[in-house]
Amino acid sequence: MIDGQKVLTVVPARGGSKGIKLKNLALFRGKPLIVWAAEIAKELKYVDRRVVSTDHLKIRAKAEANDLPSPFLRPKELSGDFVSDADVLIHALKVLEELDNCTYSIVVMLQPTSPLRTINQVETCIEILARSTYDCVFTVSETNLKYHPLKQFVLNKNKAHYFDARGKSIIARQELSPTYHKNGIAYAIRRDSLLDQRAVIGDNSYSMVIHEKVINIDSVEDLFF
Repeated sequence: MIDGQKVLTVVPARGGSKGIKLKNLALFRGKPLIVWAAEIAKELKYVDRRVVSTDHLKIRAKAEANDLPSPFLRPKELSGDFVSDADVLIHALKVLEELDNCTYSIVVMLQPTSPLRTINQVETCIEILARSTYDCVFTVSETNLKYHPLKQFVLNKNKAHYFDARGKSIIARQELSPTYHKNGIAYAIRRDSLLDQRAVIGDNSYSMVIHEKVINIDSVEDLFF
C-alpha cells in the first residue's frame, strides 16, 4: 500500500508465443524469464498482492515455485495473439477483488520479457502515480536515431517511399528530435482509468525515461543479444 492506496501487481505470461516457443520459460542468464519477474514482484515494498496471469500449467507451476501466486488460470478467450494488455489486467483485477473482497487502487504490470528491470525503477513508477493525478506511469527508452520514423521507408513493389514525407528534407541526424519506445519495464495504472478507458496508457499518462540499458525479448536473437 502507498498513501492509503492498495497495489496489485500482475505478471502477464501466456503460453502462446510466435517468436520463441513458451517464451516466458526461456532461460536468460540461467533463469526463466518468469522467474526474473517473480523475484522483482516479491521485493516491491508497496505491493499488497502479486499474481501471474497465465493460461499454461507449466508457467503456473514455475511461477508458484518462485513465490508468484496463480489463483486463477486465464481463460482461452484472453490468451490469443490479439488480446490487449488492458483486457488481461481488467480480468485479473476483477477476479482478485472478488477473491480478496477489497478494491485495489493501482494495478502494476510487469512483463517477463524485460528481465533487466530494477526494483527502484518499478517503485519509482508507483510513487509517481500514487502522488499525482496521472492515469498511468509507464517506462520508455530513447530510440536510436537510425530507427527514427523520418528515416524509415515503406516498399511498394520494391520501390522505396519515405514512411513520412518529411524525411526527404532531413540531411543530418542533428535535425531529428529524439523519439522513445515502450520498454516493458513497468506500467502503473489507476484502477478507474483502466476500467473506464479500457486502456493501459490512459489519456493523462506520464512517460518515465529509463537511461540504463534495457532489453525487451521477443525473439531468439534478442536472447543472444
